[in-house]
Amino acid sequence: MLTDLLTADVIRLHVGCDSWREAVKSGTDLLVNKNCVEPRYQQAIVANHETLGPYMVIAPGIMLAHARPEDGVKTLAMSLVTLKEPIAFGNKTNDPVKLLITLAAPNRNSHLTALSQLMELLMNAEDIRSIMDATKKEAVLAI
Repeated sequence: MLTDLLTADVIRLHVGCDSWREAVKSGTDLLVNKNCVEPRYQQAIVANHETLGPYMVIAPGIMLAHARPEDGVKTLAMSLVTLKEPIAFGNKTNDPVKLLITLAAPNRNSHLTALSQLMELLMNAEDIRSIMDATKKEAVLAI
């Protein structure tokens, strides 16, 4: 369930970042600190972005950062970071990014329920705007 994955300890709001790499690191650091992924998971996300382009920028202002299970995933996990200032990731249609969700899935199936719930949330423009503007984690958790 999405509510089981997105808890206060994996949410950071209004994070100041100077680059897209730093923004990715802010999301993966939360999962590293919780021992859900290895530090190399962040490097894999960056490498995917550099190799395959900004496909992870899935909607206007939203990035779903991820890599493969074998890139250092220990357990199913997700983090949510809002950026103080939006950052360009190179996606002409959906830049700049304000909301970064990092997903770590240990296999092909364990994340599907949470991902489905996340997609439902992302389709609600009012909720997404509220998350992007939130100053307290409790407000995000309530949504």
